Amino acid sequence: MEDEFYIKMAMKLAKKGWGRASPNPMVGAVVVKNGEIVGKGYHKRYGEPHAEVNALKKAGENARGGTLYVNLEPCCIYGHTPPCTETIIKSGIKKVVCSTADPNPKVKGKGIKKLKHAKIEVKTGVLKAEAEKLNEAYFKFMRKKLPFVSLKIAQSLDGTIATKSGDSKWITSEDARKFVHQLRSQVDAVLIGANTAIKDNPDLTIHNQKGENPKRIILDSYCRILPQLKLIKKDKDGKTIVATVDSKKKLPVEVWRIKKDKEGKVDLLGLLKKAKEKNITSILVEGGSEVFTSFLKSNLVDKIYCFISPKILGEGKRSFGDLGIIKVSDSICLKDAEIRKFSNDLLICGYLVGRKNLSEAKSSPVKGS
Repeated sequence: MEDEFYIKMAMKLAKKGWGRASPNPMVGAVVVKNGEIVGKGYHKRYGEPHAEVNALKKAGENARGGTLYVNLEPCCIYGHTPPCTETIIKSGIKKVVCSTADPNPKVKGKGIKKLKHAKIEVKTGVLKAEAEKLNEAYFKFMRKKLPFVSLKIAQSLDGTIATKSGDSKWITSEDARKFVHQLRSQVDAVLIGANTAIKDNPDLTIHNQKGENPKRIILDSYCRILPQLKLIKKDKDGKTIVATVDSKKKLPVEVWRIKKDKEGKVDLLGLLKKAKEKNITSILVEGGSEVFTSFLKSNLVDKIYCFISPKILGEGKRSFGDLGIIKVSDSICLKDAEIRKFSNDLLICGYLVGRKNLSEAKSSPVKGS
């Protein structure tokens, strides 16, 4: 129980690095000696000292003979900073308790091995599942070499995301929208289709939430984006990206030229591979319906956030288009689903059960791009 207590504390510290530590994982560390906490730290920002180093620096000489609690295996490689294992060994720490091995193939198990070789006791597996969930984007990024993809849907009780005329402001309540701004602060990028960009003209910022604005990806196969849109006109931070197959048109923002799918539109898997090259570990897909449908059909979704408002809109734009499902038994299912209530809305959040690609081809066309 004592180990779990301090690991939970380490994970709470780790969350302070949400949105800033990426593409590194979120890591927190606690140094304990004789039952007292003598040092705490977390990885504040990519390129800056890691959690273990920050905690040990605060502990100073008090670290000697103590125990270090950390939610991820300490690194043993040189990157922007020296290996944490060297700092731990020099500090005189006698025991390290960590939740799980680092999935990075350059580290995986080697950090633990190095600590043991230095006669430091190492205990692993404490709250492993919780630790992996905390860094689910990082784990997928390292294991699958692709970003972690989440869909964010805001729909009415009858499953529509906009009225017949296209109006969608606002289906959900203010507190639910604030939560979405918080979600944006926790991912590397948000993504929308060209139709959504043109019709809604969104900012895709975190508004007044703590953290930093994510990158903004517009799926625009044929470069239909207009210069006067907020995402283009107000790109002062240089975070707007247009993903297209058009090789000629010039835009005043970053452009990714992605290979075509069989329909001549942006290949979604190719898009995710490009994002991986840019060290984007997580993407929040915010619309619209055609984009949601295409990602699902291509089996490229890891998680869904579905906000349901107790409004009935009747005929309008559905959340999803045809997924080719004939039987209920073939439904796309969520596992480990959680339900959260806001002032007037419900959020159903869960992970997708692994399934085969629903498209005939390897990648689905994005009709709304």
